[in-house]
Amino acid sequence: MNIDLNCDLGESFGRYTLGNDAAVMPYITSANIACGFHAGDPSVMQATVRLAKQHGVNIGAHPGWPDVEGFGRREMSFSAEEVEAMVLYQVGALAAIARAEGAELRHVKPHGALYNQAAVNAALAEAVAGAVKRFSRDLVLVGLAGSSLVEGARGIGLSVASEAFPDRAYNPDGTLMPRSLPGAVLHNPAAVAENALRLATEGIRFGEIVVLPDTLCLHGDNETAAENARLVREKLAAAGIAVKGL
Repeated sequence: MNIDLNCDLGESFGRYTLGNDAAVMPYITSANIACGFHAGDPSVMQATVRLAKQHGVNIGAHPGWPDVEGFGRREMSFSAEEVEAMVLYQVGALAAIARAEGAELRHVKPHGALYNQAAVNAALAEAVAGAVKRFSRDLVLVGLAGSSLVEGARGIGLSVASEAFPDRAYNPDGTLMPRSLPGAVLHNPAAVAENALRLATEGIRFGEIVVLPDTLCLHGDNETAAENARLVREKLAAAGIAVKGL
């Protein structure tokens, strides 16, 4: 059994400090790099691409809403045409930096509220997936397991990766528990590792359907991100699960 391990990275500004990014990168196989709308800037994007390339980690664009103040976690509403242009703009920016560094994009994963809204809004999912398809049919679109984004992207012929979150708690219906609720974010690395193994082997239940994830996400802004990543790798390896890129 194989599974990808990804992390949201490059979410700082200005003078770049490696911080969690440098500590996490050796343990992951895919990096979702912020593209400047919710976080990141050209210098941070370039430094993160270089770090990912150094560790042989797949590079992915992490586009979000134009919401630096809210870190892209506030819901927004734009027309489908505007959404498609926003996603194309951000993916294109990171792709240009990656190519200049001798690397290529492998995937796209929306960030924050854009990700969560597209998970339940079919029209928004279609706009996001359409932008990715227009840019390159070779890119993998990463979305929440069981979501409209995954199904919509698959429906237009894109390769998709269903995602689960070891450092987040789930509702009984298979959706993510809102961050505003106590216990929604797991901070104990051992608990994160246990959750990762459960998600990888048991999947997520949506009614009568169980979806096994293709990739597990760890958040780079979690204060225990590096320890989470290390223990998840160890836990998966002990169970005979190989961590491989998309």
